[in-house]
Amino acid sequence: MVAIGGNSLITDPQHQTVEDQYLAAAETDHHIAGLVADGWEVVITHGNGPQIGFILRRSDLASHELHEVPLDVCGADTQGAIGYILQQNLTNDFMRMSIDKGVVTVVTQVEVDAADPAFAAPSKPIGSFLSEGVAIRRRDEDGWDIAEDSNRGWRRVVASPIPKRIVEIDAIKTLIDAGLVVIAAGGGGIPVVADGTGALRGVAAVIDKDRASAMLAGEVDADLLLISTSVEQVALDFGKPGQRWVSELSLEEAKSRLAEGTHFLEGSMAPKIEAVIDFLEAGGKEVIITNPQNLERAMRGETGTKIHP
Repeated sequence: MVAIGGNSLITDPQHQTVEDQYLAAAETDHHIAGLVADGWEVVITHGNGPQIGFILRRSDLASHELHEVPLDVCGADTQGAIGYILQQNLTNDFMRMSIDKGVVTVVTQVEVDAADPAFAAPSKPIGSFLSEGVAIRRRDEDGWDIAEDSNRGWRRVVASPIPKRIVEIDAIKTLIDAGLVVIAAGGGGIPVVADGTGALRGVAAVIDKDRASAMLAGEVDADLLLISTSVEQVALDFGKPGQRWVSELSLEEAKSRLAEGTHFLEGSMAPKIEAVIDFLEAGGKEVIITNPQNLERAMRGETGTKIHP
């Protein structure tokens, strides 16, 4: 299981266009193709935070003329678009490398509990910064939850509930068994809740991508969860004078370091370590964390951070 961060597709603020993201995906896919050439069966997940932000911003700017796009539909849109560029680049790599293998993207729903405590305390900022007046109007007229974001302005906030079930898991397993590289659960999946009859509906929420990736990895019995992020290795005391990069952690050490609260930043490495713990405690064998350009080197043990039970 290769979990690609959404920010991996945006190298810097000057390279955010669709073409820029396509080229960044091509670089990541090249290394994933190398894993396939080495004999690995691969499932891919990806983040979508910046891409959803772009859709919401466009929706804001066009709201005087067009309907706004609901958050769950933004998730579906980004799964399709990011899946498309990963799928096309990987297909092209396979053709150049004479690898006879198909690639498919599954628009994936992930069920969450409507009673999850996260819905009572929304905390995930999304969309544009707003003036206080506009934020209050959207709260009163549209039912938004709003909060001030680090003294930079007001933003909408939504819940980040725990994933319970991957709705399309049987289809994903069927495609894996057919020998395809499957791209699924993009952005943590489209959050949905079930009513008393089992019928699903989308909700305005954001599921942590790494938690959903860990769940999917467990469901498909992945031997290895490979988390691709912006750094080559995990650091302890990140951003502090004593910062040090580590090549290996045990599950127990990862848990204790996370509990200390001084090593891994919220909204950055902390959710990844939480997902690592979920995966390994559920029976996963190994996790590697590194950046896209070092995927193959990390698999050879030359870099990255390896975490094991």
